[in-house]
Amino acid sequence: MLVNTLFLALRSIRRNLLRSFLTILGIVIGVSAVITMVTLGNGATRAVQMQISSLGTNLLMVRPGQRQGPGGPGGGAPAFKESDGDAILAQIGGVEAVAPEARTNVTVVGNGRNWSTSVIGSTNAWFDTGNWKLASGRQFEGDELQSGGAVCIIGETVRREIYGATRGLGEQLRIKQFSCAVVGVLAGKGQGAMGNDQDDTVLVPLRTLQRRVTGNQRINTLLVSMQDASDATRLKQSLTQLLRERRKLAAGDDDNFNVLDTQQLAETLSGTTQVMTMLLGAVAAVSLLVGGIGIMNIMLVSVTERTREIGLRLAIGALERDVLLQFLIEAVVLAALGGIVGIAIAAAMSIGLAAAMDVPFLFDPLTNVLSFVFAACIGVLFGYFPARRAARMDPIEALRHE
Repeated sequence: MLVNTLFLALRSIRRNLLRSFLTILGIVIGVSAVITMVTLGNGATRAVQMQISSLGTNLLMVRPGQRQGPGGPGGGAPAFKESDGDAILAQIGGVEAVAPEARTNVTVVGNGRNWSTSVIGSTNAWFDTGNWKLASGRQFEGDELQSGGAVCIIGETVRREIYGATRGLGEQLRIKQFSCAVVGVLAGKGQGAMGNDQDDTVLVPLRTLQRRVTGNQRINTLLVSMQDASDATRLKQSLTQLLRERRKLAAGDDDNFNVLDTQQLAETLSGTTQVMTMLLGAVAAVSLLVGGIGIMNIMLVSVTERTREIGLRLAIGALERDVLLQFLIEAVVLAALGGIVGIAIAAAMSIGLAAAMDVPFLFDPLTNVLSFVFAACIGVLFGYFPARRAARMDPIEALRHE
């Protein structure tokens, strides 16, 4: 009986293909919009997490001043010393590596070309704290770090802009008033979490930057990499206490430095993108309700058009539940077809937009299944009233209908 009812519903839909297509259009748009928004939102969340993790694993970024962001550290807070990093590594348990970092923006010249970039001074621990790998070449040697040797390691963007198709390894690069030998090329990382190009950089030994470029001993940042099993909260408390002692802050004084935990930053940004994804998905889901109203409207028209057919079925012995089931199944089939078409369109749109937005495409089976089930439920919800109206018709009055 159910198979026969399904066959009748499909035949009715096939008789009016254009009207059936227009009926399910709202469902198609709603399902495709919901799935596309959720998929792109999940991809954006993953992209943020990947960009944050590219800064370093379990990384704490310690900077002078009481705030981060535009404007930089405020209040004229004193810079760090190289000995601060040594003290953190020696006195705090759970620390994997500490890299002092100073940086400035200069124009570098090489191979007859010039390029404005960021020059960073640090130690070999900088590679460990920031998850940096070498595409070619080597790290700094001990005597180069101690004496401030004229050597540098360049990022992929600098290599491309200065040396073009060549490797750049072994070439000379002029930074301000001195020339350095390129001893290594960093493996590319791409865009950072704040939209910056992480590969647009030149790394030199810390003392080289201090003596030959900036002319001072200022250290802008301490990069502290935590061990995987360490307690981040306890470690940050120990770090804060140690730096307060070293910077001679009294008990009532505010910290004149700030500690940024990249893991917390990743969770915050991921939470923000997830909330936006939910909001966009909720807005897109409104079109599903609009599609359901469209199905109810067309089904009411269909009931009116097929009044004599309904009366004839009732007159020859069809039960009310049979008529109810026929029209209800017809509405559910329309909604389900809309859901299937919407899922197919959403997959194509998600793949294309993910590539255009440069975010990973993450197929979420749960979202697709829930969208399809919700579309079918819309068919049941908005198809029930027209089906009930058809089932409750008086056979005699229905047969008299013109």
